[in-house]
Amino acid sequence: MNNLKQYLIVPALIVGFSSLQAERFFGDPPDAHNPWAVHDANRPQPPIVEPGANYGDPPSDAVVLFDGTAASIGNWHHLRPDDKRKQDWLFKDGVMQSVRGAGTIATEQEFGDCQLHIEWAAPVEANGSGQGRGNSGVFFLDGMVEVQVLDNYRNPTYPDGSAGSVYGVMPPAANALRPSGEWQSYDIIFRRPIVRDGQVLDSGRLTVLLNGVVIQDSTPLEGGGGYKQRQPLDRVFPEKGGLRLQDHGDPVRFRNIWVRPLRPRSLDGGTDGRLSIAASMAKRTEIAKSIRSDAQSLTGVDKALRLFESLVYHENAQARAEAEQLLRAYLDKFAAASVDQVDAYRNKMLELDRMLQYLKKHYFIGDKHEALAAIDRICKEQDWKKR
Repeated sequence: MNNLKQYLIVPALIVGFSSLQAERFFGDPPDAHNPWAVHDANRPQPPIVEPGANYGDPPSDAVVLFDGTAASIGNWHHLRPDDKRKQDWLFKDGVMQSVRGAGTIATEQEFGDCQLHIEWAAPVEANGSGQGRGNSGVFFLDGMVEVQVLDNYRNPTYPDGSAGSVYGVMPPAANALRPSGEWQSYDIIFRRPIVRDGQVLDSGRLTVLLNGVVIQDSTPLEGGGGYKQRQPLDRVFPEKGGLRLQDHGDPVRFRNIWVRPLRPRSLDGGTDGRLSIAASMAKRTEIAKSIRSDAQSLTGVDKALRLFESLVYHENAQARAEAEQLLRAYLDKFAAASVDQVDAYRNKMLELDRMLQYLKKHYFIGDKHEALAAIDRICKEQDWKKR
């Protein structure tokens, strides 16, 4: 049997032991593209994140980029050199404000896929029209993708350049702006495009909520867009880059800016979701090794169960042989038990029966496996299955 065929058959096995005491042999087992079983208790628990006290407040794992404090000003720098910059952005009264001639500012830290929260406000006095009123932008990956900032409250403009648009690519699904001068909020989920060797593996996408209203819903980035031109779909994007805020000549204010890196996609080495065969097999080998290591702290039939469990992820002849030997020893021990000791074996025998039925169902053992018939007979003779 070749290695791939072993991976495709052996998966049919066991799921589910953990310190949480979840039921083993439960959901569908791993397969060629999924390294985890369905409801797999070996899967890592999600990290704990404490949400902010109020909507828009940064959660516990957020990187705070600007909170109005002097310290957070150091998270940003001007891109335009000092000798060519007429003015600097203003930082006062807990907000920062773009100033004509100051140019774009960027974060010191670089980010890739992320969740970004940012609040902005155009001037109270609504001067100008179209693109000439309250214009700025939120840029990802050093300026390659823009979510437009614009005061187009009762101020029409070209749709793919209005507030919340993926600039030059996709208009927002709705205009949910508050009146001029009021604070607006963006919550943005950004996934960068992934292009390798000229092949577009993931077009990238943006989800944007404006004041709590979904206006971009996993919008494909189509190369990133831009002013008056389209970008090639196979445009190569870096893994990380700075976030930028644009000076477009209007005094737009910003506050409460924070970001959270997102968990990696499978294309970036993540192990959640459907993986390539190679990535799935590599992860399953890693999981099996961890389970076998954990089994070394156990003895007897508990060790056998854990060793059998490891085989669902990766076949290992030594682990299989030891598990079978421990199982036979347990049955020998039961055979030597006195009548008043028999009932103490009930729960473990039922667990073994469930395991063996699961293994048979998924073709890991044959119908004539010796322990399968023996344990089924014991459970029936003791009337344990009916209790």
